Amino acid sequence: MPSTLPVLDALLHQPVRTQIAAYLAGRGEATFAELKRALAVTDGNLDAHLTKLLDAGYLECRKETSSAGRPQTVFSLAAHGRQAFADYVASLSALLPAQDAEHAARAGGEPVPDPSP
Repeated sequence: MPSTLPVLDALLHQPVRTQIAAYLAGRGEATFAELKRALAVTDGNLDAHLTKLLDAGYLECRKETSSAGRPQTVFSLAAHGRQAFADYVASLSALLPAQDAEHAARAGGEPVPDPSP
């Protein structure tokens, strides 16, 4: 009987969006400029990915004024986004035991069961 692989969140399963979520999960919040520097992406690229995450309810943002008097946008994971990211990481982690078992079986010379029906 074939095992079912976990389903990965398509919105988060894109490198820049994964990096945004991971950065915000670890840092709590960040400005647009901080995210741009940390991820080394262009303004347009970052804006497009942030918009997708905002539209999905994964992110929250607020406007504030910097100490230099410049307006800036601060982003953080919304509760929905925090849960989606945790689920995404758990799904990725669930793939590891399957890979480890397959690798061990190949290393031991045992045939790997065919998962197809």
